Amino acid sequence: MARASLGRTVLKWTGRIIGGLVVLVVVAVALGAGYEAYARMQAHAKYQPRGARFDIGGRKMHIDCRGQGAPTVIFEAGLDTNGSLAWDAVQDKIASVTRACSYDRAGVMWSDPKPGPQDGDAVADDLHKTLVAAGITGPIVMVGHSLGGPYIMSYTRKYPEMVKGMVFVDTSHPDQIERLAVAHLPKGVPFVMTAANALAWTGALRLIPDIGAPGMSRQAAEAGTAYLPESIAAATKEMESLPTILHQGGQLRTLGARPLVVLTAAKPMSKDMLKLAGMSADDGARMLAAWKGLQADEASWSSRSRQQLVTDSTHYIQFIRPDLVIQATKEVVAQVRADDAQGGSAPSPAHP
Repeated sequence: MARASLGRTVLKWTGRIIGGLVVLVVVAVALGAGYEAYARMQAHAKYQPRGARFDIGGRKMHIDCRGQGAPTVIFEAGLDTNGSLAWDAVQDKIASVTRACSYDRAGVMWSDPKPGPQDGDAVADDLHKTLVAAGITGPIVMVGHSLGGPYIMSYTRKYPEMVKGMVFVDTSHPDQIERLAVAHLPKGVPFVMTAANALAWTGALRLIPDIGAPGMSRQAAEAGTAYLPESIAAATKEMESLPTILHQGGQLRTLGARPLVVLTAAKPMSKDMLKLAGMSADDGARMLAAWKGLQADEASWSSRSRQQLVTDSTHYIQFIRPDLVIQATKEVVAQVRADDAQGGSAPSPAHP
């Protein structure tokens, strides 16, 4: 009887402890969700859009245009949550010589989210509607970083008459998944991104310190971090569409005589980076060689191009060596202006 009574007591207290823990978890989640809602209101109040928001059919897109003159430079960010902030270190320098615009893709920073998939063609259509709403009818020079490369190629395929020149800033290549097999690139959405997206509403991402790209200004990093829980869903959606985005970008691989500068990050991976990626030094060397080859292939897409290896920079060249991005962009702008002064322009590529 004593043993039975002890068993019932243990079960009773175990139930109470488990029940108490459940209550604590529920309370913590509720508090976290409430804090997240409050933090989003604070972020919206503290970090206002740098540019203007235009309605493109029931939702608004943010574009930040500075300076005057033609052609207009359009900056396209890579696959991250920084959006227009990705060009924080270079935009004003370009705006000193011509109009320069950075923008946020749907769901990132100050642009409203959108239903449905987010692939290259969808991004191109959103951008074009935004440019039209902002009164930008061309000519434009497009500057893309990372996945921004396939995005601006999709835009050029769909709206060839608008684009007169390009700058690739360590851009993704449509064949990179197959060609960089040595790097064991993850297929699908990485677990850390999936988890971050799933937990965004709980306030958990507010525990992450400022995570701006290396070289980003403090103000831009703080703004990007403040909007991270809202922007992560859009970045996850883009990651889900990565194979489609690369394929769509690769449907156009000829730019005619449009001036093109290809900036390639050529700094070898550090020991820590190799360890994190599970790669040996030889693996890293082979991957870098393959990457240089992919970038050289991109340079072959135009009859007026040059490739520059940036041996002292990793992927975010626009923050680590902003001077080179500025120089390359000004170079292409000058070539486009010279074409226009001669009464002609680079021929548009045929649709594939």
